Amino acid sequence: MFFPTGDDQVRGGHRPHFAYGLIALNVLIYAYQYSLGPEAGQAFIYEWGTIPARLEAGEGYETLITSIFLHGGWLHLIGNMLYMWIFADNIEATVGSLRFVIFYFLGGIAAGLCHLYFNWGSEVPAVGASGALSAVMGAYIVLFPRSNVRGYFFFFRINIPAFLFLGFWFYQQSSAGYASLGDSAGTGIAWWAHIGGFVFGIVAGFWFRATHHIPRHSEGYRSRHNAEI
Repeated sequence: MFFPTGDDQVRGGHRPHFAYGLIALNVLIYAYQYSLGPEAGQAFIYEWGTIPARLEAGEGYETLITSIFLHGGWLHLIGNMLYMWIFADNIEATVGSLRFVIFYFLGGIAAGLCHLYFNWGSEVPAVGASGALSAVMGAYIVLFPRSNVRGYFFFFRINIPAFLFLGFWFYQQSSAGYASLGDSAGTGIAWWAHIGGFVFGIVAGFWFRATHHIPRHSEGYRSRHNAEI
C-alpha cells in the first residue's frame, strides 16, 4: 500500500491561503459536529448532508455546498485533509485564490449532482470533501502530470509521477462506481461523486491550462516539497 505524504511544489505563484484555510475550517466544523454527541451529530449530518430524495423534492439545494464540510468520522476527515494538503496548494498557487475557491465549490456541486443522478431516490446523506477534492485531483493530473507524489510503500520511501498515482486512483473509483450500479445496498461510499468531481476537474484543468498559458507538461517545480506529515 502506498501512503502519500507530499508532492513537488510550483515556483512562486499565489500563496495557497485558501487551500490551507479549508483544512482548518473542515477540522473546526468536524470538532463541532463531534462535540454534539452521537445522536445530535447524526441529526446534524441529516440536516446539512446531501440527500438525493430531498433534492428531488425541490429542497435542500444548499446542502450541495454544506455537505462538503461534513465528515463521517476522524479517518474520513484525516484522509480528505491529507489529499487537500498535498494537491490543493499547487492549484491555488497556479490559478489564483479567487479562481481556486470558485473552482473548489463548483467541483463540489458537480460531484454532488453526479451522485444525485446515480443514486436517485436515496435517503442516505452524502457528506465529505472528497467530491470537491476529486475535482482538485482532476485538475492536478492535467496541470502537473509529471509532479512527483512522495510517500511510503510500506517502509520504503518512493516517488510516483502524479499521472500514475491519480490515474490509478481514478481507475479504482470508476471500477467501484460501475460495480455499484444496481446495488441497492451500496457500500456507503459516494463513488459517483468522486468520478463526477474528477471529470469536472479534468475539464477545468484544460481550461486553466489554456487561459493561464501553462506549459503542456508543467515543468518548473521547486526542489523542495511539502512539509510531510
